[in-house]
Amino acid sequence: MAHEENTIDSQTVSDAASHTVDFTLDPVVLELGKRFVAAGFELSLVGGPVRDLFMGRSSLDMDFTTNATPEQILPLIKTWADTYWEIGREFGTIGMRKSGLQIEITTYRAEAYDPESRKPMVAFGDSLIEDLQRRDFTINSMALRLPSLELVDPFGGVRDLAAAQLATPASPEASFSDDPLRMMRAARFASQLGVDVHLNVKKAMTDMAQRIQIISAERVRDELVKLINGKRPRVGIDLLVDTGLAEYVLPEVAALRLELDEHHRHKDVYQHSLQVLEQAADLETDADGAVPGPDFILRFAALMHDAGKPATRRFEAGGAVSFRHHDMVGAKLTAKRMKALRFDNETTKAVARLVELHMRFYGYGEAGWTDSAVRRYITDAGPLLERLHRLTRSDVTTRNQRKAERLAFAYDDLEARIVSLKERESLEAVRPDLDGAKIMELLGLAPGPIVGRAYKFLLDQRMEHGPLEPAIVEAKLHEWWAQQPEASAGVDPVSPTNPTTQEY
Repeated sequence: MAHEENTIDSQTVSDAASHTVDFTLDPVVLELGKRFVAAGFELSLVGGPVRDLFMGRSSLDMDFTTNATPEQILPLIKTWADTYWEIGREFGTIGMRKSGLQIEITTYRAEAYDPESRKPMVAFGDSLIEDLQRRDFTINSMALRLPSLELVDPFGGVRDLAAAQLATPASPEASFSDDPLRMMRAARFASQLGVDVHLNVKKAMTDMAQRIQIISAERVRDELVKLINGKRPRVGIDLLVDTGLAEYVLPEVAALRLELDEHHRHKDVYQHSLQVLEQAADLETDADGAVPGPDFILRFAALMHDAGKPATRRFEAGGAVSFRHHDMVGAKLTAKRMKALRFDNETTKAVARLVELHMRFYGYGEAGWTDSAVRRYITDAGPLLERLHRLTRSDVTTRNQRKAERLAFAYDDLEARIVSLKERESLEAVRPDLDGAKIMELLGLAPGPIVGRAYKFLLDQRMEHGPLEPAIVEAKLHEWWAQQPEASAGVDPVSPTNPTTQEY
């Protein structure tokens, strides 16, 4: 996998854990701090950007907090910023852009949530410590006072970074009651940052999992995407399932724990799906490759590829277990879940299509495929072909080395044939050898369903035989037309203006 996120290096954190932090910051940050201090206000870099400094990561998005109100912030930045906006003003946030940095400055807050509401009730505060206490996790509850660079860490964020542990500044119950989405963030950080979740945090997530239902689908979706695209997505998904959050967010994945896979390779299909997810991520490419990582479409398809198995499980004679058509059922379940999470149509269709196609390859090694079957594989996958290659290879998790080698060899052979066919034929967008206008000219038809049927017939011929000479194609078309009921019913194939033809 080409894309890797920095995980916490405890030695780096320990070395940096002095009261005054010696980090190199963009001069813009220090300049902004001086402007606020000169005006009699406090300003601190806060949250993720401070955490990332300890982890050796840089960011172009900078979050600050201050005791100045939005009305007091605006005069300080209006002529200084390259551009600014007030979209978050009612929540105490003013945004701006300066020298390539995107900056948000938020007034100290003492934030409370209505237990039944999705929206926060915001109250401005006057204390940096109180502001830090209302943040999600201790590793995000650190601040750097500006321009002095004094580290403010009242809740042990440096300690928890060094221990690679996720804890909350207040009690986890209070934190998750304030904003239940923080439970999703815990799983996301476990995936992204390589942290373990404190036992009391995990217990609170388990006890309060049902509260995720008051959070909007869009906010849940955004956290899920970050989790899936993280360095350790398996860990994040495991946390969602273990705490019961998956029952509300990804119930199809939680259900996989109950289903034994037909190879008895894993104790359940759930563990198999997580391994496929990991293996798919490992097959992503760098930015110049066919599937640059992290690729959410590939990864989520890998996680969901067997989602149809619980609904299709059948016990056969002799004790065997079958999952007939689980690919089709899984594709529908995947699309339904993604729509519920408010994914865009393009992403939803791509993931569902990969789930639908993930079984297409099996049987190739035993029976072999005609060129026609290979063409259909290419055209059915369309722009998803490179992802399908990786998903299919990732779906092999058997411990039987001989079987694994046989499947890998068969897929190597299939890929080689795909390359060969693409070199000989234009398969990126396969079309019949005759277009609709030519079909109508040859058969004397007006636009209508008959032309569509003729087009489909010629497309099948193109798939079956590859490119054909014009004379051969025309002969096949006329042969097909002679067998159609409309031909024997009196439709004149040589007169486009024939009244009977107009009915179609």
